[in-house]
Amino acid sequence: MAGVYKLEIAESVEDLKPLLRSQKSASDKERVQLLYLLKSEQAKTVQAAAELLGRHRVTVQEWLRLYRQGGLSSLLSHKRRLGRQHSIPQWAQDALNQRLQQAEGFNSYGEICQWLESQLGIVAPYKTVHQLVQYRLKASPKVARPISAQQSPEQVETYKKNSVRIWQC
Repeated sequence: MAGVYKLEIAESVEDLKPLLRSQKSASDKERVQLLYLLKSEQAKTVQAAAELLGRHRVTVQEWLRLYRQGGLSSLLSHKRRLGRQHSIPQWAQDALNQRLQQAEGFNSYGEICQWLESQLGIVAPYKTVHQLVQYRLKASPKVARPISAQQSPEQVETYKKNSVRIWQC
């Protein structure tokens, strides 16, 4: 008969019930629930189990293939998803972070881009460097404020004292 699965589930219904309750993730719970439905004969076919779980038949068949190949441990194991690689490698990020911690620092993000290219050989767009430094490294270029040569320290102190009084009013 088409659609009837040919799989011997080693665990008993009594073993699957506590295993089902102990699962932390929804994905693992669904996979154990699949075994439970088939073992307890609440679902007689793969299609019926897929409908009860709200999954596509091919997904359920893939789960059963994993169980057939490696048992319960294979069914509940997940591949680590890496995502896209960073355009600036970790070793370069570490070197940049050390350089940002130094007293002289950088004057701008453009200067950081030039430093990356000249010292480390990494060409990175301005936007990438800005996001790396600002959001991931939680740093910023150290730009000194310009001070007028005509400015006297006494006038600065007088201004600070008077401006405090204004804000306290």
